[in-house]
Amino acid sequence: MEPQLKTLYSEKLRDLLKKQLSLKNIHEVPRLEKIVVNCAVGSQGERKQAVEDAVNEVQLITGQKPVVTLSKKAIANFKLRAGEAVGVKVTLRGRRMYDFLMRLLKTAIPRIRDFRGVAPKAFDGRGNYTLGITDQSIFPEVELDKVKRTLGFDITFVTSTDNDDHARELLRALGMPFRGKTSAPKAGEQTAAA
Repeated sequence: MEPQLKTLYSEKLRDLLKKQLSLKNIHEVPRLEKIVVNCAVGSQGERKQAVEDAVNEVQLITGQKPVVTLSKKAIANFKLRAGEAVGVKVTLRGRRMYDFLMRLLKTAIPRIRDFRGVAPKAFDGRGNYTLGITDQSIFPEVELDKVKRTLGFDITFVTSTDNDDHARELLRALGMPFRGKTSAPKAGEQTAAA
């Protein structure tokens, strides 16, 4: 069975975006290629234990075992040696990507206290969007009793377009709650109706 968001994209949103962005070919319509979840623990005390905790937490949240990232060079001020573990990252594609996105949009983001929307300008100029999460406890998979340290991470949405405006419209259509005025019909409204 195909993920609900992927079905929604292929059946409704792709044609809607093609009209809205005035694209000639259906293959020009932006699509989500991958989601990269990156968690750095470089500044934490007991770095080895912090990396272990980060591996467990990110695996629990994403459903995929993360890769441990290593430092490229030594920095004496941070007591960091070259080749030492400083964080973890996961690249999600396909079904896991859509499942994670659905859980992020429908259960995790609404649990953020005093939430007023995500920043609409956090694009990198090549159509990719990065969202910073300061606390892993917004995800329902994380048991608050077992949390030893607060971990923040970056979630990067990599799209097939290099145009930030097109990528913004894609994410808005998928249900990303951007701060400020909304110009297009959101998929949140679409999914609620569907």
